[in-house]
Amino acid sequence: MLSLPPMNEYFKSIILQKTGASSLIEKEIIQELWSGYGKIIRIGLENTSTKSVIAKHVQLPIHKNHPRGWNSDIGHQRKLKSYKVESKWYASYSQKSRARLPHCLTIENHDDEVLMLLEDLDEAGYPLRKRSVTWTEISECLNWLAKFHASYLDEKPDGLWEVGSYWHLETRPQELKVLDDPILREAAPLIDEKLNACKYKSFVHGDAKLANFCFAKDDQVAGVDFQYVGGGCGMKDVAYFIGSCLNESECERLEDQILDTYFNSLQSELEERNEALEKEWRSLYRVAWADFHRFLKGWSPGHWKINSYSERITAQVINNL
Repeated sequence: MLSLPPMNEYFKSIILQKTGASSLIEKEIIQELWSGYGKIIRIGLENTSTKSVIAKHVQLPIHKNHPRGWNSDIGHQRKLKSYKVESKWYASYSQKSRARLPHCLTIENHDDEVLMLLEDLDEAGYPLRKRSVTWTEISECLNWLAKFHASYLDEKPDGLWEVGSYWHLETRPQELKVLDDPILREAAPLIDEKLNACKYKSFVHGDAKLANFCFAKDDQVAGVDFQYVGGGCGMKDVAYFIGSCLNESECERLEDQILDTYFNSLQSELEERNEALEKEWRSLYRVAWADFHRFLKGWSPGHWKINSYSERITAQVINNL
């Protein structure tokens, strides 16, 4: 793991100024950012009503160190853009979300570093992280996604990714090139086009895996990590989330229940029912699943998420193109 330098004094002074604290302490590194691009730190505060805040401190690495060996300028530029997108998201869009997420106290740029100062969701009542989930917890996450998508229906993603999600085909030429599945490789642009041509668009979270949800003791959820927010069909988030927390037999057995739960929540968030949207997005659930499957097979051919359910769905999608 890369050794990251401590936070600079400028950022420390900003944190004290924004929180009104007399002093601070770096309590713990919650995680180092992917490929050594910085860290997320819990900051303890003295003599202020807020006990702690979260600092997402982005620092450009001297040596690129991708965990799966994908070191390239394409990857570097994608990562740089992702932090610009997240900064823009918190500055211009996050306040409109009906889905719970951390409040942003400030965003500061200094030299080649960025500080995003965020509410500590642990302190706000969302201290739990889950590695496995009950149906109730899955339902709450689907409700969160429905609220999120309803908040940004028909909005233009200015300053965000034009097409949201970290696996979007246009940003993943290397993974497509090495994809050892010629039928899927040839179909990939058509799958991408079908998703992007949908009439009804919102913002997608773009990385809505289970690890990016924080749970309260009553199962309410809040979402984090907005580096890949952009335009698109909400099914991309739903398919990706489900793939992150259920095995293949559960994905198949619960498919109708998953979609019914999500769309019941989405319709209740809209000013009036939109049957056309639901019909279009339901028809794209499996297309979204195939789109992520394409990325995964190129990026990490031995990944545990590559299974017979995904293969069957992808084959059906390709046959229907």
